[in-house]
Amino acid sequence: MTGWAVERHREAPAAFHARELPVPLGRTVWVCEPTEPALVLGSSQPLESVDADACASAGVDVVRRRSGGGAVLVEPGALLWVDVLLPTGDPLWTEDVGRAFLWLGDAWAAALGSLGRAGVVHRGPLRPSPWSDRVCFAGLGTGEVVDAGSGAKLLGLSQRRTRAGARFQCAALADWDPGPLVALLTLGQEERTSAVAELAPVAAGVGVPLDALLDALVHALP
Repeated sequence: MTGWAVERHREAPAAFHARELPVPLGRTVWVCEPTEPALVLGSSQPLESVDADACASAGVDVVRRRSGGGAVLVEPGALLWVDVLLPTGDPLWTEDVGRAFLWLGDAWAAALGSLGRAGVVHRGPLRPSPWSDRVCFAGLGTGEVVDAGSGAKLLGLSQRRTRAGARFQCAALADWDPGPLVALLTLGQEERTSAVAELAPVAAGVGVPLDALLDALVHALP
């Protein structure tokens, strides 16, 4: 692997999301090591979809990212959170926002495969579900990676673009339990029970050490 600068940032999710793209922008990998839990909402997700009292009781900050998709529950040590920065005009750059994810999904799949976890890159259009507006891992977007056997989602991707380039936000979970996230949404008890049951099979933990996956990803980047 050549040409990628790797930076580790140990900070609160809100501070990490507030980071601006550097100028000039080069190929960069930002690794976020969150210091506190947060429920991270997509750019257009209504704040009313979140149970503010439940979040406060659980000590979970509510943060909004500038890229799309549903909510992700971020907890220290529970996920590998990587932002990949790509400048406009880079050989990997494409104007097609959907296809722009494919090279990155391929790198993640190669990294997982090198550790014995077979993943497949979704190369079709967005595949929404009844819960995907509220929960990131409930839908499937172009470039995201699913388990080769079960089809469960292993990697969530979102993207923010500026004139300088793109910020691809990537999340790979150590384990998948929708219960804690669902408990923070504005739902009735019956809806919560249904949500947990319906969301349980849609995603899965990567099943490999997160530090090893990070190393494998960095070496798999083109």
